[in-house]
Formats: sequence, structure tokens, C-alpha cells
Amino acid sequence: MGDIGGLTPIRKLGNMSQLLINDYLKQLDLIKKISGSSRETIVREAFKDLLKARGKQQGLVFLAEYPLKTATKSNIAVDGALLHELRMPLGYWEAKDESDDLEEEISKKFKKGYPQDNIIFSDDVTAVLWQNRNEVLRCDMTDTHALARLLKLFFSFERPEIAGFRAAVEQFKTDLPAVLQALREMIEREHKSNASFRKAEQKFLVHAQEAINPGLTDADVREMLIQHILTEEIFAKVFDDSNFHQHNNVARELYALEAEFFTGNLKKQTLKGLETYYAAIRATAAQISSHHEKQAFLKVIYENFYKVYNTKAADRLGVVYTPNEIVRFMIDGADWLTEKHFGKNLIDKDVEILDPATGTGTFICELLEHFRGQPAKLKHKYLNELHANEVAILPYYVANLNIESTYAAITGNYEEFPNLCFVDTLDNVGLHTAAKGTTADIFGSVSEENVARIKRQNSKRISVIIGNPPYNANQANENDNNKNREYPAIDKRIKDTYIHESTAQKTKLYDMYARFFRWASDRLSENGVLAFITNRSFIDSRTFDGFRKTIADEFSEAWIVDLGGDWKKQDDLNASGGNVFNIGTGVAVSFFVKKANHTKIKPPCRIRYVPAGRFAVSAIEKLTWLENNHIGTLAFDEIRPDAQSNWLYLTNNDFETLIPLASKDTKAAKTAGKERAIFKLHSLGVVTNRDDWVYDESRDVLLTKVKHFIDIYERERARWGAAKDRARTGEFVSREIKWTSELEAHLARGTELALDVSRVREAIYRPFFRRWTYYTDVITHRLYQQDSIFPVRGAWDNEAIVYTQSGSQKPFMACSVSSLPDLHFVGAAAGTECLPFWRYEDG
Repeated sequence: MGDIGGLTPIRKLGNMSQLLINDYLKQLDLIKKISGSSRETIVREAFKDLLKARGKQQGLVFLAEYPLKTATKSNIAVDGALLHELRMPLGYWEAKDESDDLEEEISKKFKKGYPQDNIIFSDDVTAVLWQNRNEVLRCDMTDTHALARLLKLFFSFERPEIAGFRAAVEQFKTDLPAVLQALREMIEREHKSNASFRKAEQKFLVHAQEAINPGLTDADVREMLIQHILTEEIFAKVFDDSNFHQHNNVARELYALEAEFFTGNLKKQTLKGLETYYAAIRATAAQISSHHEKQAFLKVIYENFYKVYNTKAADRLGVVYTPNEIVRFMIDGADWLTEKHFGKNLIDKDVEILDPATGTGTFICELLEHFRGQPAKLKHKYLNELHANEVAILPYYVANLNIESTYAAITGNYEEFPNLCFVDTLDNVGLHTAAKGTTADIFGSVSEENVARIKRQNSKRISVIIGNPPYNANQANENDNNKNREYPAIDKRIKDTYIHESTAQKTKLYDMYARFFRWASDRLSENGVLAFITNRSFIDSRTFDGFRKTIADEFSEAWIVDLGGDWKKQDDLNASGGNVFNIGTGVAVSFFVKKANHTKIKPPCRIRYVPAGRFAVSAIEKLTWLENNHIGTLAFDEIRPDAQSNWLYLTNNDFETLIPLASKDTKAAKTAGKERAIFKLHSLGVVTNRDDWVYDESRDVLLTKVKHFIDIYERERARWGAAKDRARTGEFVSREIKWTSELEAHLARGTELALDVSRVREAIYRPFFRRWTYYTDVITHRLYQQDSIFPVRGAWDNEAIVYTQSGSQKPFMACSVSSLPDLHFVGAAAGTECLPFWRYEDG
């Protein structure tokens, strides 16, 4: 399909520039008329807006009063800079008054050491562009075509460091696998032959199991060591301090492990393949003088590194940092709510603040910036009342560097941040109820100092919990080996609260962000503020009705800023528009206020809600909207939940008085007197989790596939049973077939499989689409209650109503079937509920 009107994409962008220039001229004229002045500080705002708008088209960030160091180390500040994602400036801008002699002013600035590689000087009459120490274009500001050409030249400029870095990242993707392989083989050799290495490795492992995850193995320790080895060069060069990385207590333990074998020329030769990448980082970092921009640069490096190094871990850990506009909005909001309800500010003594999933330390760094200007209080807060946790070694390092260097930049003094813990927050549970406000001791972790840090944090009554917890869902494919961990204590609390209060037919609610909400709600003192940015599904999802009811029971106020961005709800004002994280799941900022006496207040919880979609559509517009607003000035709607704990799309009818077709209470009832629904038996459709293996339009092809599947399984069962110590040998099953957790459990138990042609049955896969399936209680991933509706053994003659499960992402649909229905009969992103005419018992 051709371009509309025959315009090429470049010309379209050019037209956009012309529109922006026209807007600039209109704004400039309006400013002059209203102010009656042509002073620089007044008229420059119009050109600044033009540069910001044009820069956004290329993903550039405009920073006003951008600080620089000259070649003679003196400090200057240009009126503006446009920065790449890598935080390296594309170019600069300096504004002058109309009354100034522009030539003279340019000369003065260059003598002071102002950059000459790509800079615009402007007043409201003339713009001058200098590039590579030469004037390349001068134009009248009212000549729209000439100004567009000047802007095109300015924005087309590419620094060699940027081009070199991009090329190095691509080379990094190519070279890293070979370096990783060499490191892994080398460490494996040391593990087998070097007794002192094994001893140090085992010591580290024992501590790590106690603090992070009891399921960790020596292989996990080796991966931590590899991450440490690969990134120490990066951290040292970005912050110009080769010893800085070694100050940290956890890093010291890994350095000790590394020193058992990986030093000198061996280290140099092994990492030689990545030198291009390291050199590009050094060259780019050298151009960044602002400490704040170095932080942002390090985050980009970290994201790029992690996503190449370990894509699965990046997904599981939610490796994406929070935009600073959001962080500042949340900190300001938490500060305002703390003062409003408790008469204290975040910087005040005895206000203990915790970031439970700190990532790269963004929230703690912004809190330090928030506390500028009060040095005594800042020092006390930094050393005693700011707390942060991180579970992965790479972000832990980044956070450590960011936080300590931010404090040093603000105060001029280096102090180790004593409250960053290397620990899995969701495992750090105990007697941290609202009544106690503190957690039980945890036994150990990685280093004795880290043990002391965790215990110190657990002794505190936490006043404010703030951050961006990971909120990815569970894996769909067992072959991915990328599961979220199970957390028995937290999951039991979720079952006893969110799930217990839910009326949804199938409610699990073990997403990571639900776990963090549950943990934080328990950990927060009886008076405090919880501020999270998370998945937005808790606002209106049917399966989160129990969550909403529990929040209303446990907190006195809830303030919800719905940032939307859910790609599945593009037609919904509350959820549509750009996503501030560039992900498919919509997000929301939540502030929950807890008060000791909130149950005595009527209503017990006041819920306030505002959708960003009313005011902004794109991600950039939403971030700008957050930057320019404050929770105390936003126009929130007050929500009064209905009887079903809905916050949006409220109902006011007698629907709940009607007899339900099915309910989980009736399904679980032991006596007839407790049965209120028409159907006691109801079930989800079967889920195979390996459709390609156990469904086919041809009966013969299906049998061929299943026979191959069983042959591989039996081969692996024999190998698995022969391994005397699987943990030591590191053997695992072949990934030639599709494994699930249930099939792996059968493998571990030694369950034998044999082909049975009688198990080939007719199934209704999708509406009006039948297939043959191999239907067994081993290879079929989950039968649910279908064995009582369409029996696995023996013939069936039954009919059932099927309909879309409540809370699904698909529109409601109902149908009737006479053969086995698939879980996704009603749609790939929905569950199918099944109500049978007959129940089968003993055939």
C-alpha cells in the first residue's frame, strides 16, 4: 500500500517539523504580546518547546540548564541539551536576548569552553548552528523552510561514540555466547579440580540458600560469579573509580571466589572478546559529566546487558527501570499523604522507608534527591531509615553504585549505604503483622554483614513502602524452565485473604505483584503508606474482587492513578493509550494509607480514582502529565464499591438474589442444605499444554505422534532412574518433547507409559471444529473434573453447556457440546466452564 498522497516517510517527518515551527512562531508572538518583553528568559520558552517537541519524535529527552565540565574542568551550564536514551547529548542550545550582539555572545561562550560539536545559538530573530567547530547554517527565525533545514541538520547529527556504541552492542550479542561458554567451562574445571575454589563456592552457596532461595545450587553460584566477572569493568568505568565496586560486602565475597582462579592474564584473555563493548562503554561514559545522567546511562547498559546475557531472567525479574517522572510523582505523593495523615514528612526522624524490589535503586536515589537542602536530616535518613532489597546480583550491584554515588554527589562525602540487603523480599517473612510491625529474624546470607543488615531491617517498624515490584505472569511453557518461584508463606496469606474473599469460580492470584501487595500490606506498620506501580488488572478484573475487598478492609484510603496502556483494551478510555513501560500489560500507580483506627471510620476505606486517559494518550504525554501534576491537585473520582467489590462498572440490581447456575460454595458443599446453585458439578475444559502432540485432525497421525512422545518419555525415565545423584551430575530431561510440571512429577515417580489406542477420543477443540485427542490422566496435562463428565475410561454419552469463564479476557459466549471440550474452546485467552447433563460415577 503506497504512502497517502505520495508523500515519503521523510517528507512526512519534514511536514511535522513545519507544523511544529508554525506552532513555535504563534507561541512566540503570543508570549511577546502578553509579556510585552523580548527578554531571553521569557521568549526562549517558545523555542525550548519547539526543541522538546521535535526531540520527542526521535526519542530524545530535553534537559534544561544542563551542567557540563569544560576542558579546563570549570563548570558551565547550557540552556538546554537533547539526550539520547544512552544519556549522551545529541546537541546543545543556548538562548540570547534580542538586544545582545549574537556574534559577540557566541564568541564569549566558546572562550568559556562551551561545546562546538553540535550547538544552536538563538534569539527570537536569528538561529545559528555550529557543528564540528564550524558555523554550518544561519537563518531568520521567521523563515520556516530555512529553520526546518537547520533543525534537520541539528537532529541528524550523530556522535561517533553513539554510532560506536550501537555497533558494539550488536557485536556484543555475537561475542557474548562464546565468552560465556569459555567461562562456564573454566569454572566447571575449577569446580572439579580446585579444592579451595570448591570450599569457597560451598560457603557462598550455604549463605545464599539461607537468604535468597533454598533451592539455589552451585550452578546458580557460578552464574552469579560469571555476572560479577563480566560487569565489574562496566561499573568501574562508568563511575571512574576502579575500587568502588570492591567496597560492597557481597561483591567482596565474589571477588574472593574469583581470586581462587580467575586473575591476571587468564582474565584478560578470556574477556578479550568483549573489549569492543567495554571500550564503547568507556568512550560513551567519558562524555557524560552529570552524575544523574551517569545513573541513567548505567540503567540502559544494565538493561541491554541483561537482556542479551539472560533473556529469561530479564523477563522473570521484570528488568525494566521506572521512568523518573513516575518515581518523583510517587515520592511526592507518598510525602504528601504522610504529612496529611500523620503530620510528618518522609525526611523526618522515625519515618522508616523501604523499597522491597529496588532494581537499579531508582527510588532510593530519587528520595535522596528529594531530601536535598537538609544535610543533617539527609545523613540520618541515609544511614538509618532508608532500606532497600534486591534478589539478583546484577541489579544489586547497580543499585549499590547508584545510591552511594548519588549520596556522594549531593553531600560531597562518600558513605557506604548500610541498608541495601541482598535478599529475596518475599522469603523474608515472619511475625510481621500489623500488630507487631517487625519481621522475625532470617538466619543468614552471603556475608555476615548482609546478615546484620537483614536483621536490622527486620527490627524496624516500616512507615512507607514504595517501589516497582516485578509483575510478570507465570510461564506458559514448561520447556522454558522460567517459572516464578513459589512462596509458601505469602501464597498462604493470599489464599486466606484475597482468594478467600473472592467469588470468582477460579482465582489463583499468585502473580508476583499480588504477592508483593500481600507482603507489603502485612509488613507495613499500623500507620503507614504503601505506594506501588504495578499491573492495573486489580482495578477491574473479576478475579481480583477478593483483592479489592481485602484492600478496603485493611486500609483507610486508596488513591489509584490508572496509567492504562493495556493493548487488549484499546477501546477503553480507562485502559487504552500508550504504555509508560512499552509493555502489553496496563499499569497503575497506587497509594494505600493504613491507619490503626480505620475500621471505626465510615466508610472504612475511601477509594479515589483517576484515569490518565482523560488527559493524555501517548506514553510521553502521560509522563509529562505526571511530571506536571501532584496527587493533591488531581481531580479524583470517589468510588463507592458495590456489593460485589467492583470499583469500576458498578452495578445496582438484584442479580445476586437469583439462583446461580454454578458456584464454588455449592461445589465444595458437603451437605445438600448448603447447595444453592443448580449445578453441583462444573469443570473447566481439559488443558493439554501440548496441543501439537495430543491433538490432530487425523487419527493415524495422532497415534504416530503420541508413540514418538511415549518413546522419548520412556527413554528419559530409564535415564532418570539410573542417575544415582541427579543434583551432582546436573543431568536433566531431554527437551525434545513438551514437558509440564505434572509430567516431570510422573517421571520422578517412575510412572510407566504405554501406547493405548482406546485413549484416542473425539474432542471439540473450538466451536464447530472437532479433532482427535489422546485423552489420559498422564499425558493430558490437567483433566479438572472432566473424568466425571466425559470419562477417560469407557464410553460416554453426555451433553454439556459450555460458557466463557468469569474474569476471562474474551467476551461472554455460551454453547452446548456432546464431546470433550478444550479449555480454550471459547477462545485462546479465555477459560471454558462446563455444566454437564449427566455425572459419571464408576462408569
